[in-house]
Amino acid sequence: MAVPATPCRRHMSVPMKRRSLLLAALCAAATPVRAADKVVFATNWKAQAAHGGFYQALADGTYAKYGLDVQIRPGGPQVNNRPLLPAGRIDFLMTGNLLHSFDNVKNGVPTVVVAAMFQKDPQALFAHPGQGVRGFEDLKKAPVAWIAKDAQFTWWAWLKSEHGFRDEQLRPYAYNLGPFLANPKSIQQGYAVEEPVSIEQQGGFKPLTFLLADHGFSTYSTLIETTAETVARKPELVRRFVDASIVGWVTYLYGDRRPGDALILRDNPDMRAETIARSVGLMKELGIVDSGDAQTLGIGAMKPERIRDFHDKMVRAGLYRAGEVDLERVATTHFVNRGTGVALMRQLRGR
Repeated sequence: MAVPATPCRRHMSVPMKRRSLLLAALCAAATPVRAADKVVFATNWKAQAAHGGFYQALADGTYAKYGLDVQIRPGGPQVNNRPLLPAGRIDFLMTGNLLHSFDNVKNGVPTVVVAAMFQKDPQALFAHPGQGVRGFEDLKKAPVAWIAKDAQFTWWAWLKSEHGFRDEQLRPYAYNLGPFLANPKSIQQGYAVEEPVSIEQQGGFKPLTFLLADHGFSTYSTLIETTAETVARKPELVRRFVDASIVGWVTYLYGDRRPGDALILRDNPDMRAETIARSVGLMKELGIVDSGDAQTLGIGAMKPERIRDFHDKMVRAGLYRAGEVDLERVATTHFVNRGTGVALMRQLRGR
């Protein structure tokens, strides 16, 4: 069968050296370059170290290497990005923990968790040192607990059912450290990778930090959600975004994170480089990102049995009725648990 002439075949008579150069150029020109897929990824708060892996993947070109043109859209106190996902205005959303995902399924919102970048939820309780608090169980004896309204109806209910905390302790937390700093007998909520830094800066002492994840609050955190339609119609796009984000987190934690930090500081001028550095240190120290299953299955790992375990705890806490949430619709493990980034993480750690 005759082979049709192509630009690569027409110049076979050109002298060898020139022919090689021409062939390379002509063949490259004959191969169409696929445009990068545009992706809008929204976070749930202002740019910070807890978003670092995503910013790293954007800044160091990892997303581009995976054929993605990514825009990160930060959240904030006056910005609610959650409705944008089911409305089709963004492609992926970073959410706090599985409670949001359970609510979506319960309410018929067609979103799906495709990766869990944090193995531990950073939610924590803080206490003053030297006030008789020796362990987690002592926290329920505190006369005052500064807890935000939304938390009072979520993980505080779990603390009551599992650990005996009391509503009499509650005082509304308005994301201001002043009341906690002024009352050494009080405890306060916060993120274990952020508030300890602020407390030291403003209060001049290192708080006692009690990570809820270390005491049974078994949710995954910093989830990547997309729509069920995107999973069904664009699985390769989802895979590339998840894989690139995983690599971004590996290099952010263990490689040169300066590109990611620069973008964080650009998007959040109120952030300080020192705060970022200390937050990254806390993420590593507490095993927020790469503990547990992430060590062997890769960052982003999820297991259905753990999702069910957390769901059952929330049922016992009264947040949901048994059978109210179809767990098969909450998350898919199709894009994780494949060891992505594990070899790179071991290599960078071994330096």
